[in-house]
Amino acid sequence: MKKTVITVVGKDTVGIIAKVCTYLADNNVNILDISQTIVQDYFNMMMIVDANNSEKKFGQLSDEMAELGEQIGVQIKMQSEDIFNIMHRI
Repeated sequence: MKKTVITVVGKDTVGIIAKVCTYLADNNVNILDISQTIVQDYFNMMMIVDANNSEKKFGQLSDEMAELGEQIGVQIKMQSEDIFNIMHRI
């Protein structure tokens, strides 16, 4: 299983988690782990997901998630776990 890291950052509003999770469920993406915080009205969520059962390719999922983020006023990024780990190595 190749894991994917999704980050969601932006001003907190009602329904962010619901909209992101609905999109993932509709596309057969399984949430493996999730962490969410709100700091002074700013929303931050990190998810580890398994997108292997989705009929859509990674690039399409990533583009659609970014578009969803624009619609709801947050920034959503998807990265493969391998790329995420390389980028965040100290």
